[in-house]
Amino acid sequence: MIEGARRTASQRTRAALRLLLGTDLACGLSVALGLFLISGGVHLWLGAAAAASAATGVIIASPPDRPWPRRGKLRQLLPAPLLGVPLFFAVQLLHHAPWRLGLLLVPATFLAFLAMAWGKRGIGIAIAVMLAMVFSMATPAPADWHEALQRSWHAALGAALYVVYATLMNLALNARYRVQAMAELLLALAALMRTEARQFTARDESSDVREVARPLLGLLLRQQAALADQQQATRDLVFESLRTPRRQRLAGMLLTVLEMRDHLLASELDLETLRSHPRQAPVLAALRELFEAMAQDVEDLADAMLAFRTPAPIPDRRAQLGAIRAGHAEETHEAAAPTAGPSPAMLARGLANRLGHLNDETVRLAALARGDAAPDLAIVRAHWRLFVSPTDWSLAPFLALWRWDAPPLRHAIRAALALGAGYLVALAMPWGSHDYWILLTIVVVLRGSLAQTLERRNQRVAGTLAGCVLAVALLASHPGAGELLLVMSFAQAIAHGMAVRNYTVTAVGATVLGLVQAHMLFAGASPTFALFERIGDTLIGAGLAWAFCYVLPSWERTQLPALVRRTLAAQSRHARLALALGQQHAVDSRPELDWRLARREAFDALSALVQATQRALSEPRAVQPPLEYLQRLQAHCYQLLAQLSAVKSMLLLRQDRLQREAIEGPLARAATHIEAAIGSAAQQTGQALQDDTAPASLAAGPVPLLDPFDNDITPWLLRRLDLAVGLAGQLRDDAARILQHTASGLPDSPSPPARPGAAA
Repeated sequence: MIEGARRTASQRTRAALRLLLGTDLACGLSVALGLFLISGGVHLWLGAAAAASAATGVIIASPPDRPWPRRGKLRQLLPAPLLGVPLFFAVQLLHHAPWRLGLLLVPATFLAFLAMAWGKRGIGIAIAVMLAMVFSMATPAPADWHEALQRSWHAALGAALYVVYATLMNLALNARYRVQAMAELLLALAALMRTEARQFTARDESSDVREVARPLLGLLLRQQAALADQQQATRDLVFESLRTPRRQRLAGMLLTVLEMRDHLLASELDLETLRSHPRQAPVLAALRELFEAMAQDVEDLADAMLAFRTPAPIPDRRAQLGAIRAGHAEETHEAAAPTAGPSPAMLARGLANRLGHLNDETVRLAALARGDAAPDLAIVRAHWRLFVSPTDWSLAPFLALWRWDAPPLRHAIRAALALGAGYLVALAMPWGSHDYWILLTIVVVLRGSLAQTLERRNQRVAGTLAGCVLAVALLASHPGAGELLLVMSFAQAIAHGMAVRNYTVTAVGATVLGLVQAHMLFAGASPTFALFERIGDTLIGAGLAWAFCYVLPSWERTQLPALVRRTLAAQSRHARLALALGQQHAVDSRPELDWRLARREAFDALSALVQATQRALSEPRAVQPPLEYLQRLQAHCYQLLAQLSAVKSMLLLRQDRLQREAIEGPLARAATHIEAAIGSAAQQTGQALQDDTAPASLAAGPVPLLDPFDNDITPWLLRRLDLAVGLAGQLRDDAARILQHTASGLPDSPSPPARPGAAA
């Protein structure tokens, strides 16, 4: 019990240190420092009123400020102040005309939320534009247009200074951001490794395998999706300007993580078969222990990088894995007679060997981090632009918006209607002195999906309650301007740094920031903030945001057909390139690059599908898609990727044990059958359900499976190809049922989804 408490305390301490040393808080502290320096400097130069308006300009310019490559940072920041400051001025001019102000707020909100078409980059722009209007409403009504212009000038000054500051700060922190992003990617990888290790349990050790397997499957899918997202964010930072050895080593570590992800997938192969054999329980336990030890090694490496320490070398566990293989060698030789399928001993040795590849990459990670090994960056140096996100603001997303079923367009209409309703309610409230608070709550709570809105609603209410209490207690002590600026800076750091990690904490910081900023905008003329009025405004805003989720809703079932087709197309292309014979020759060839790009798209498409499925869980049952079939499709996608990863490893790492003339035909036929199964299904709506043209076997006849460590591995490669073709047929059927269900809207009752490692 005491040992368990110590372990829990240690884990919490490490989690807290990772948060304190991670990218999110570093970015939040950078924003807070900018707010403090700019607002404080303007206060010394132009006075308290100008400093309050300049602080508003900083708040307008800061939402898009996230860790970003040096190239394109200015273009990332500029749209927010260029759009926000003119709207700040327009709201100032309409302070005395509430109805005309409402006629400005509604279309401006619609246009602001159209920025969501640019994805994550657009979210910061939309929030910045809305904050410009809301904080302009928070100021006292200007006496004339000269005062409105003066406030807007001060806000523009603060925004301009912050854009310059943030660009320079991003340049100064670029090296640290690279290390932090790489460390956070390693932590995501280690979490996935631990979850994978939990599968290495014999069936007789669990009273109800199905009940354990289902939540574990969901967790694996979510962690795979999170890892794919983190990988892209890390690519954008790490793959830029690889001129120094340190940057090159980080890029080499990233490439190693990509290979480790493939080995993780392959580690699930044959696992379900081994779990069903009680005699393999000791082997699974030993492999699980080694798996968890490797995960701990990766975590320790990430913690050392975050803490500015030189990582310790990671021990090579090949000897322990070799002992497991050797322990089963005699049993394998006893079962070496030609059989229709592999023996459990053979599968156990193969699984230990695949974990050996994972061990090798783990050891290489530490060697790269320490500078003991040199990275191979030929592909990245020549083609790094293909792997990073675009930094230009293309008009293509905006031009693609104008269809009635486009989610960003419907969300923009929904947000404009919600804000218009909130403004009418605010005007009718008896206190009415801070109508902007209802609008601010709507802006931060209303999201593109019901699941995200419900989460934000609850967190916003809880955070606002705590923030109001803190702000009222603070303002009741009548602090000076310097103290208020320090409080605002700290609140800004919390609000900006915790936005992705914990929105309840962000809501506390944002509430304190908003109330103190409103107090400073009034220059002390309105020092009191009624606690219950603020809470009432928050509840009204959160309720309106929730209610308007059901106005022009974009249910996930309407988006799923496109996501399913994208996933199938990506899987088909990845299979075709992974099975291409050209992959055997040169790792730095053009076919290798094409395969890497196809692999990235396969994981990205699957990640988008997993996230959509998670959001659908919070939707009304009447509009939910067939969740069981979606989970099955996702599991089969990962199984297919795992089989192809194993084939790819054989082609690249063990080609000396392959008979080239015996595999050329099966490789080509497997690619053709997979393309026929899922490539065509990606363009149809389910007609392929009854079209099962997959062959019984790609080989000419039954092939004996002998020990792969002492004999030719061609039969094992053919077995993987047969399994991959079978999975393609299952993918086709899963997709057909999903597309039929979403087209008809009829309920379905499928059997439980397959586990990721079930296709042995």
